[in-house]
Amino acid sequence: MSDNSIYNIVFDYGNTFKKIAIFQINELKYLKIYRNHKIQNVVNYLEKLNIKGNTIVSSVIDFPEKLEQYLKENYKYFNFTHYTPLPIKNKYLTVETLGKDRLAAAVAANNMFPNNNLLIINAGSCLTYDFVNNLNEYHGGGISPGLSMRFKSLYNFTKKLPLIKINSIETNKQQNIKLTGDTTEDSILSGVLNGIIAEVEGIILQYKLQYPDLKVVFSGGDVNFFEKRLKSSIFAVPNLVLNGLNIILNYNNVK
Repeated sequence: MSDNSIYNIVFDYGNTFKKIAIFQINELKYLKIYRNHKIQNVVNYLEKLNIKGNTIVSSVIDFPEKLEQYLKENYKYFNFTHYTPLPIKNKYLTVETLGKDRLAAAVAANNMFPNNNLLIINAGSCLTYDFVNNLNEYHGGGISPGLSMRFKSLYNFTKKLPLIKINSIETNKQQNIKLTGDTTEDSILSGVLNGIIAEVEGIILQYKLQYPDLKVVFSGGDVNFFEKRLKSSIFAVPNLVLNGLNIILNYNNVK
């Protein structure tokens, strides 16, 4: 794919998935998703693309030093920190502890709906809530365990409860989850799935009581599960964090 264009190479490393996105200005051209991977596989992928570009990284885990060094040696590496200029105002009190993925998602949602009160929900390993007001100010939000983490905690912190994996749940076939579980497995499903839906609906309601014109932007690996079951109106947006990182690169005029 070698040409003279300059691309943005965006890395979003989460607890479960590692994503690499290639943008040309604002258009997503390529997306590579790994669950487990070797650094050399990433290097081989980038070298096969054979492109020039800028890179930015958001990682909630320790980003591999060897991969970071490779990016610095072969591309223009943009260091995304809590000092990075943003198209929104960050009013978080401990900016140095704020996850870059949360901030990037807020930037992307605000870019979609500027000058609106926004609740951004990301459903991944953790379930995060982030609020941006109609003055384009980011204020923070909340963090709670995601679906898989809730199932794993019941298994890890008890003696006899079984581990239920989220990918084993036939979410496409079973729209409604039993409220009253008549087996241990169904009881766990009822508690975790109905519980997390009630949590999300409750948080949305609390924000809407304060901001009646609130827009809810939803993303993350488990977004399909919630989209089918939430009564609240939401905007389901794939790759929200990746889009936000790309916007941050463009905003800083990295060339």
